[in-house]
Amino acid sequence: MRAMPKRAKELTALAVAKLKAPGRYAVGGAEGLHLRITEVGTRLWVLRISVGDQRRDVGLGNADDVSLSQARDAARDARRAVRLGEDPAPRKVKPAPIKKIHTFELAAKELIASKKAEWKNEKHQAQWTATLNTYAYPSIGSMDVASIGLDEVLQVLKPIWSTKTETATRVRGRIEAVLDYATVHKWREGDNPARWKGLLDKVLPAPGKIAKPEHHPAMPIDDTPAFMKLLQDVPGTSALALRLLVLTCARSGEIRGATWSEFDLAKSLWLIPAARMKADRDHIVPLSRQALQLLQEIPRIAGTELLFPSTRGEGRAPISDMSMTQLLRKRKLDYVPHGFRSTFRDWAGDRTEYPRELIEAALAHSVENQVEAAYRRLTAVERRRPLMQDWGDFLSA
Repeated sequence: MRAMPKRAKELTALAVAKLKAPGRYAVGGAEGLHLRITEVGTRLWVLRISVGDQRRDVGLGNADDVSLSQARDAARDARRAVRLGEDPAPRKVKPAPIKKIHTFELAAKELIASKKAEWKNEKHQAQWTATLNTYAYPSIGSMDVASIGLDEVLQVLKPIWSTKTETATRVRGRIEAVLDYATVHKWREGDNPARWKGLLDKVLPAPGKIAKPEHHPAMPIDDTPAFMKLLQDVPGTSALALRLLVLTCARSGEIRGATWSEFDLAKSLWLIPAARMKADRDHIVPLSRQALQLLQEIPRIAGTELLFPSTRGEGRAPISDMSMTQLLRKRKLDYVPHGFRSTFRDWAGDRTEYPRELIEAALAHSVENQVEAAYRRLTAVERRRPLMQDWGDFLSA
C-alpha cells in the first residue's frame, strides 16, 4: 500500500517573506506549491505536479508580482485542470493592444510640416511654432488629442484673451487647425472644441469688443520724404530694398524675393507672379521715374537673379526678413517696413482725389465684394500709373 504524501506545513505570508537563502521551500496551502529562490535572489512560485506518468514543474509567476494566496489559488486551479485532463499550465491572457498616443504637440508639428510647402513666407512656420510653443504646449502639448475638450482649450485661451487678444485669436485658430488635422487622421472624434462660431463665441467675449486691432506702426505722411532722402545716403542692400519697398508699396516678402526677370524697364512695369503674392494673383506695379532711377542704382550680382541677395550662402538666398526692420531700429524709429503701405494709404486717401478702388488695387488688397473685385480685374494698369508717379513725386519733394 502506497503511503500518502506528506502534507507541507502551511506557512504564513510573513514566514515566506523571511525566506532569503537560495533553495526550494514548500509553503503549504496547496499540494506541491514551492517558493524557489535563485542564486541571484529571484523569488519564483513553482508547482510540482504529476501529469500522467511524468512529474513536471509549472511556473506560477514571480513572488514580487503574485501574492502567496494568489499562488495557492493558481496551484489549486492547475491541479483541478489535471484531474479534468487539461493542461495544468496557467493560460496567458493576451494583453490588449497598446493604443498609440498622438499628443497635441506631435500633431501640431506634423501639420506645420505638411503646410510648409504652401506657405510663401517662412515667417508663417516660425509664428505658428512660436505661438504654440509659448501658449499651447505648456498646457496641452503632452495631452492625447483625443482627450482635449472645451475645458482644455479655455485653459490655454482665457489667460491671454483679454490682455493679448490678437495673439489669442491666432492661437485659437491654430489649435482649431491642429485638432481638425487630428480628426481627419482619425486620432480623435467629435466636434472641434476650439471652434469659434457656435461654441467659443458663447463663452468668450468677441475680440472686437475687448481690444482694438493692432496696426503696423506707420511713419507719418509728412515725415516720409525726409526719411527717403536720408536713405539715399545709407549704404548697403537693406537701404536700397527699403527705398524700393516704399516707392512701390510692396510687401517685404515681395521685395526680398524680387528678381530682375520680373521687371520690364522699357515699359516701366514690375510683374510679381501669383506664386509670390499673398492673394495668389499676378500683380503689376507701374514704376515711377523715381523707382526706375533706383533700379539703375541697384548693382547686379553675378550668379543670382535676385535684386537683393544675402551676403551669406553665395547669393542664393534673399536678404533676411529682419534686414529692413533692423535698419529702422538702428535709427531709433519705431516703424516697420509694412507700415509704409499704411502711409501710402493715408496719403492717397487724404491728399489725393484718386478713387478708393484704384488705391486698393495699388496695394493688391483682396476684397470680398464681388462687384468691387470685378472692377479691380478691369482696372487698367495705366490708370494706376499717375497714382504711383504722384507718390514718387511726393516722396522726392
